[in-house]
Amino acid sequence: MSSSSTAGVMDLDGAMEAVEETYEFMLAYAAQGRRTEEDKSSAGIRSYLQRAEGALAVIAAAQLPGDAAQKFLDVVRGDAVKAGAALHLVLAQPNISSQLVDNLNASIHLRALLTDLFLLDEALKISAS
Repeated sequence: MSSSSTAGVMDLDGAMEAVEETYEFMLAYAAQGRRTEEDKSSAGIRSYLQRAEGALAVIAAAQLPGDAAQKFLDVVRGDAVKAGAALHLVLAQPNISSQLVDNLNASIHLRALLTDLFLLDEALKISAS
């Protein structure tokens, strides 16, 4: 996925990239064995999760040309709602441990969303060429 955004506003491509980058960061964070969230700075896990949560709003508002793409985007939206609820639950915690993130990584809802986004991204690349 290639990141695309203008003037700090995330578009669909940028939103998909943000979700993927967050998942990659989550994998590394989960492996660190942290009991508490030590770094609440802009480079910490909370910041990544908040960015992904914002990206889900962009995905939910997206419109695509073509009936097939739009129907699949409806599926993506449903999975984004479920994954977003899991993200929101984690963000509501006062501390985000590695174990909590590991459980989020294992969530079927997050995995379904990621798979949806990979499929959508490839289909959009083919459509654009």
